[in-house]
Amino acid sequence: MFWQEVHQFDQKLTLIINSWHSPFTDPIWQFFSDKLVWIPMYAGIIALLFWKLGWKKALIVLAGVGLTFGFCDQFSNIIKDATCRLRPLRDEYMLSHGLHILENGGKYGFFSAHAANSLGLAFCTYIGLKSYTASTGSNKSPWWIKAYGAWIFFWAAMVGISRIFVGKHYLGDVLVGFVVGAVAGIAFGALARIIMRK
Repeated sequence: MFWQEVHQFDQKLTLIINSWHSPFTDPIWQFFSDKLVWIPMYAGIIALLFWKLGWKKALIVLAGVGLTFGFCDQFSNIIKDATCRLRPLRDEYMLSHGLHILENGGKYGFFSAHAANSLGLAFCTYIGLKSYTASTGSNKSPWWIKAYGAWIFFWAAMVGISRIFVGKHYLGDVLVGFVVGAVAGIAFGALARIIMRK
């Protein structure tokens, strides 16, 4: 009963957020939702890690990112198969109440691996780059780390939110994905920093 009420509340909130769309914003949400368009950014992050941290530390941080992605993806698949919660675009209630759909998707959607991976990447790489500050003996991060942090966390938030606007996920899917991604990114980012110190 409790979870049914939570689900219904999530449906209503998702429909409200999803309704805030327009012909102008639709391409923006599709852009942030598309994994392939961000390949140049991923390449830029890799280059930044090697440039600022050196190849050994960069590889350690990238290993942390790989572990973050692997954990988030596999855990998401396990939970999706266990809960069998239909995506909004597969739910008759959502469709009958005007869900705006921009992309097709699979059957189950709890929780959002996109949201988890994006925030996991943000935390893991930001923590890794913060080790640059520690290596200089300064307590103050340089401007480029602050700029990177502002961008990567904004990007992660937009990726997660975009999944609601394209019709693939409920708000709850995205929020849980953010929590999982944050935990994984912080854990593996911290592990990477410990290894770098040793």
